[in-house]
Amino acid sequence: MRIESNSKYIQSAVIPFRVKKNQIEILLITSLNSGKWIFPKGIVEDNLTAQESALKEAFEEAGVEGEVLDILIGDYSYDKWGGTCHVRVYPLHVKKIFDQWLESEERKRCWTSPDDALNLVEKPDLKKLLLKFNKLSKSLKSYISNNQV
Repeated sequence: MRIESNSKYIQSAVIPFRVKKNQIEILLITSLNSGKWIFPKGIVEDNLTAQESALKEAFEEAGVEGEVLDILIGDYSYDKWGGTCHVRVYPLHVKKIFDQWLESEERKRCWTSPDDALNLVEKPDLKKLLLKFNKLSKSLKSYISNNQV
């Protein structure tokens, strides 16, 4: 677990997305405690990069796998565990969706348009990140179509 001095926790998250019928869709999941719509995130593990750790969390929390793009959408901080969590957020191009996953009994997931995601997400920091993601969406669609196998 990566912890900086003075109880600063280093986390990473992803905004999972796919391109369906030439439109971007975003995957949201519910938080364990409040049931509010969020992105998969977690503590960056010592043996993993921030992107690798976020991909692991996406698999455990949302039941998806794919490619975490080397684009930092942004970051945010919040208080938890008697300290401050600093979260870096990356886009995840989802390539595989599982029907059952580690936290499938505890979380809901929802594919939605970027505009609808803005209405579903309540936390202001997450809304700001979605707005930044939406600005990237044209280049993300272009990247996906140019890198199809």
